[in-house]
Amino acid sequence: MRNAIILPWLDVENANAVAGLTWGFPAITHFLGYMHALSRKLEVSHGLRLEACGVICHRYQLHAYSSGRDYQFALTRNPLTREGKTASFNEEGRMHLTVSLVMECHGDIANGDIGMHELAQHLQTLCQMQKLAGGTITSLRTVQVCALSQVKSMLFGLMPGFALHDRSSWLAEHFTEIKRHDPERGMLDAWLDFAGLKMAAAQNTQGEDRVAWHYQPKPKPGFLVPLMIGWQRISPLYEAGAVLHTRDRDTPFSFAEAVYGIGEWRGVHRIKNIDALLWRYHTTDNGYYCRNHNLSDNDDNKENYFDTF
Repeated sequence: MRNAIILPWLDVENANAVAGLTWGFPAITHFLGYMHALSRKLEVSHGLRLEACGVICHRYQLHAYSSGRDYQFALTRNPLTREGKTASFNEEGRMHLTVSLVMECHGDIANGDIGMHELAQHLQTLCQMQKLAGGTITSLRTVQVCALSQVKSMLFGLMPGFALHDRSSWLAEHFTEIKRHDPERGMLDAWLDFAGLKMAAAQNTQGEDRVAWHYQPKPKPGFLVPLMIGWQRISPLYEAGAVLHTRDRDTPFSFAEAVYGIGEWRGVHRIKNIDALLWRYHTTDNGYYCRNHNLSDNDDNKENYFDTF
């Protein structure tokens, strides 16, 4: 039976705002990692497992300031060393944010409504003991547990907010289109058309020195943002212990790099299908990716645009 666990209005302090080449919001892998850690604990205590997670953002505060053109992260100053010199530190991007998580739960919850109420009370404390995107959870409203079919009616309590949807399929469509017109352009060029803010000079027919600059629209309408959506293998799979200085000497090892896609922020009131909100893991022989819908093993060829970066 599919149930839903709603963690409403999580206040998170000092979360990681950098995800590979992107910055401004934690990667979707952070939220699915949080769900996976929570699922392992619930599997031991209640025999339940969590398999999908939806992200709704209510507010955010990025620790960065602008000099008028570029943004710079607001960094902490470490204490001086014994010699009175400035201590070294690693540059990091941080942010405060308030999000709600909607997680799909599989397994039987005993005692019906009473069991759901007891599970919600258990999660009220348990979910605040974990880090979310490297940040500390400081407050949380009442956890809700219900049937997955009832989630749509409960989304009103998560407004105002914007839900993160997967639009990586638009990236594949745009890549096919630009490849038809210019075979020299690659997947990275298609991704930058979504990720970057581009301007072009209007054609000047007056023969003057000055021209007017205009923003070029993105290939698709909507509040589109670049996302880090998983990891992909870039080396052979080495035997356990063959690579020095790995954290786990008993597990086979391979080097990996980040995989990027496109996301869209949409108002919670516009959610028609709950499956369009939930992100899931999609694993292949080359890596794992976070998607909004299930993919079968036969879909690898159709969704092979991940491998073209």
